[in-house]
Amino acid sequence: MRSLNVWQALTRSGYLLSGWPWRAAGYLLSSAPVGIVVLLAVVLGAAIGGALAVVLIGLPLLALLALSGLPVAAVERWRLGLVDRRPARTPHRAPAEPGLLAWGRTRFREQATWRELGYTLVFATVLWPLDLLAFCMTLLMPAGLVATPVLMATVGDGEEAPVLKMWTATSWPEAFAVAVAGLLLFPLSGYVIGAVAVARAELTRFLIAPVETDLGEKVTELVRSRVRLVDAFEAERRRIERDLHDGAQQRIVALTMALGLARLDAPPGPLADQLAKAHDEAGKALAELRELIQGIHPKVLADFGVGAAVADAADRSVVPVDVSVELPRRLPEAVEAAAYFVVCEALANVAKHSGARRAEVVGRYTDGWLVFEVGDDGCGGADAERGSGLTGLADRVSVLDGRLTLSSPAGGPTLLRVEIPCEPTEHSV
Repeated sequence: MRSLNVWQALTRSGYLLSGWPWRAAGYLLSSAPVGIVVLLAVVLGAAIGGALAVVLIGLPLLALLALSGLPVAAVERWRLGLVDRRPARTPHRAPAEPGLLAWGRTRFREQATWRELGYTLVFATVLWPLDLLAFCMTLLMPAGLVATPVLMATVGDGEEAPVLKMWTATSWPEAFAVAVAGLLLFPLSGYVIGAVAVARAELTRFLIAPVETDLGEKVTELVRSRVRLVDAFEAERRRIERDLHDGAQQRIVALTMALGLARLDAPPGPLADQLAKAHDEAGKALAELRELIQGIHPKVLADFGVGAAVADAADRSVVPVDVSVELPRRLPEAVEAAAYFVVCEALANVAKHSGARRAEVVGRYTDGWLVFEVGDDGCGGADAERGSGLTGLADRVSVLDGRLTLSSPAGGPTLLRVEIPCEPTEHSV
C-alpha cells in the first residue's frame, strides 16, 4: 500500500529509494516562486489601493485585496498534494443565493476568509523565505562538502579549497575526507527535508484546511437539518389533520346522519336492525377518527395555543388532573407542539403505569423558557429509556435546544419536567 504522506513514508524502510524525498524537496523549493508572486501582488495591490483610496476608486481594490487569500489558499491546498495525499477540502460554504453579491457577502462573513488572508500575509513575508532557507541549508550543505575536491582542483590550484566558507581544506586527503562526509550526509538530508516538509504542510493544513472547521460546519448543518425536519414534520402533521378533519371526517359525519335518517324511516325488521348496526359502527368509526385527529395535531392547539390544548388533554384523561397554566402570549408553533405532546405522553403514562389517584400539570413562561411539569402520586419507578415513549420526544425537545428531565423514585412521586427556550409571538393568548 502506498503511503498517504511523507510522514508515513519516513517511518518505513525504502524511503530514500522512493519519490517522497524529491516530492518534499519540490514542495519546499516551489514555495519561493509562489511566495514572490504573492508578495509582489500584495505590495502592489496595497500601494495602488491605498493611493487611490483618497478618491474612493481604490476602495474596491482594497476589498479585492482582502479576498486575495482565497486564490493563494487554493494554490497552497493544491501544493499540499506534493507531500500529503489526504484531501484538503475548502472550508468555504456555498452561498445561500446565486449571484456575485451573495457570494461576496458570504465570503466576507466567513472566518475562513480572514484566516486565509492572514496566512497569505505570513506566507508572503515569512514562510517562503524559511522554506527556501531550509532547503538550501539541508541540501546545499552536503553538496558543498562533496564539491570540495572540485574546488581544490579548480579554484584552489590543488593547494586549498574553502569548505562552506567556514574553514579551508589544505590537502587532498582532507578534501576527499570532507567529500566523503558530504556523501554520508546526503541520506540524512533526505530525512531532514522530509521532516521539514511535513511540519510545513501540517502548518498549512491547520491554517487553511482545518479539520475542525469542516466538522464544525457539518455539526451546524446537521443541527439545521434536524430543525428543518422538525418544522417539515409539524407542517405535515397539520396538513394531515386538516385533510382528515375537512375530508374524511365530514364524509363519515354525513354517512352517520344518512344512516340515522334511514334507520328512522325503515320499518321494524331485519333491514332496520342492519341499519342500526351500520349506524352504530359509523358512530364508532367517527369517534376513532376524531381521536386519531386529536393525536396527530389537535385543532385546539393550532387555534388557542398550548394552554388550552393541555387543559383539553387533561379533561380527556382517565386520571383526574389539576391544570395550572400561565402563559403571557402565544409561543412558536414548534415549541407549543413539542410541549403539548410531552404532556400528553406523560398523562398517558400516568394512566397506564403509575396507578396514581391524581395528577397535576403546571405550565409557565419565565426568563425566556417555557416550562411544563407533570406530576402524579403514583408508585413511581418510571424510566424514560424503557419504552415509555418519551425518548423520541426528548430528541424532539433537544432539537429546540430544550431539555427533558424525569424524577421517579420507587414508591413515587413522579415528576416530569420539560424546558424549552423560546420567545413569545405577537399573538396574545
